Amino acid sequence: MRYEIKGGSYPVVVCELKSGEKMITEKGSMVWMSPNMEMETRGGGLGKMFSKALSGESMFQNIYTAKGDGMIAFGSSFPGKILAMEVRPGREMIMQKSAFLASEPGVELSVAFNKKLGVGFFGGEGFIMQRLSGTGIAFMEIDGDLIEYELAPGQQIVVDTGNVAGFESTVTMDIRQVPGLKNKLVGGEGLFNTYLTGPGRVMLQTMPISSVAAALSGLMPKGN
Repeated sequence: MRYEIKGGSYPVVVCELKSGEKMITEKGSMVWMSPNMEMETRGGGLGKMFSKALSGESMFQNIYTAKGDGMIAFGSSFPGKILAMEVRPGREMIMQKSAFLASEPGVELSVAFNKKLGVGFFGGEGFIMQRLSGTGIAFMEIDGDLIEYELAPGQQIVVDTGNVAGFESTVTMDIRQVPGLKNKLVGGEGLFNTYLTGPGRVMLQTMPISSVAAALSGLMPKGN
């Protein structure tokens, strides 16, 4: 499979497939394709269907198979970036809910639970995130622009809640209160920050959907 990510604020990834190659995607992600692509919808069993629903994805996935050399494109559902990631054993990725766009069949999508109550309640990502394992290329949706850091062992970065797009499974996530009562009440940065501790790769997004929704709600007329 060869691919090219095209476009600006609403990007697409165009995948060129050899005969017999497959791509897995969430429903509604395909934007165009050659006529020799064959689609099949699967749920993967009750357990997998339930875990997909928990992780913010559709309970069903579409599998596209090239009958001869073919082409298929997948589009982003929100202004931002499409991130191509190589998943392999020992390099599992933890991503925000609803980040998954498409992947090769060797990539396994499952649930990643935040075991710490504080992270689940206040970390901005909830108790449930997405875990990508197996082997292959996966494409993820990022809200806004993408900024990446490679953290050394023990190195930390402090992130506003909601701006964490994903990280390698070797990175740990925790939350801490913003210090100082005045900072909490009038600082405008919320009550908590997310702390990511290395080693591993960290992916941050500049325009989380939650922040956009909050900004727009303040502009909406109130009452009748």
